[in-house]
Amino acid sequence: MYLLYTVIAGLVSYLILKWMKMRRYCTDVKRLDGKTVLITGGNSGIGKETAVALAMRGARVIIGCRDVDKARKAVKDIKARSHNVNVLYMELDLANMRSIREFCTSFLQKEKRLDILINNAGMPSVLDWTDDNFSMCFGVNHLGHFLLTNLLLGRLKETAPSRVITLTCENYKYQKLDFQDLNYNLLPFFTYCRSKLANVYFTQELARMTEGKGVSAYAVHPGYVQSGWTCHYSILFRILMKVIMFMFFIPCEMGAQTVIYCAVSDTVAGSSGGYFTDCRPARLRPFAKDSGVAKKLWEASERLVKLA
Repeated sequence: MYLLYTVIAGLVSYLILKWMKMRRYCTDVKRLDGKTVLITGGNSGIGKETAVALAMRGARVIIGCRDVDKARKAVKDIKARSHNVNVLYMELDLANMRSIREFCTSFLQKEKRLDILINNAGMPSVLDWTDDNFSMCFGVNHLGHFLLTNLLLGRLKETAPSRVITLTCENYKYQKLDFQDLNYNLLPFFTYCRSKLANVYFTQELARMTEGKGVSAYAVHPGYVQSGWTCHYSILFRILMKVIMFMFFIPCEMGAQTVIYCAVSDTVAGSSGGYFTDCRPARLRPFAKDSGVAKKLWEASERLVKLA
């Protein structure tokens, strides 16, 4: 009898874990022939799986990556999996404003189209600083993509209708922004949450500013994904998280589905500024929909990256 109870408990636990990891897949098979897609951090994780999926649809896919060796290997793999040779990489370090500006100058010289920009790259909860003395999370996750998007916005408008998809996280709800200390870098988890909230505000303000100009913006929570973010931590933490991620987190391919959905689906066309997860719109906390805060963050970000 004890053995039977053990088996039943194990089966129930397995089914619960299976249910927790269930996610929708993007079933839209729309082609992207003739379209150009730029994905930051497209050499691994969600970014790489997104690159494969969009390349399979015929898009010209460019991945922005700071590690050239990893980028080369990723491009080779993406080409093999997608059967699309129109995949390439460009060096980009989102922790360095000069690198971002040089990347954009080079991109605009070489590429005549930009149909879809996917702000995918991100830093986890780490206490570190960018080359420009911004906290790593806020500097990469928000400011780096803010500058990148703004410098490429002209090309996005020229190629309209175009889309900007920025990856965020539902952890945004655990923090609010402090405009007296946007560069907060004290408690790693809170720093990360603030950067993800900034992604939400950025998407909303970008949608407002580009309304009627053919550029749509979407914020995506991909779910909790079995990606390589733990490489920034100790070996013991990586081992622990490997077990936890195996049990509760979803594979990268599944995590990419909502990003792919927002990139190709016609059903999101009227939802610019929206927040999506599991291939459908999701509700934001009321404080995360404050247009006044979104505008204030935009203006502060312009000053910080010396764009104004």
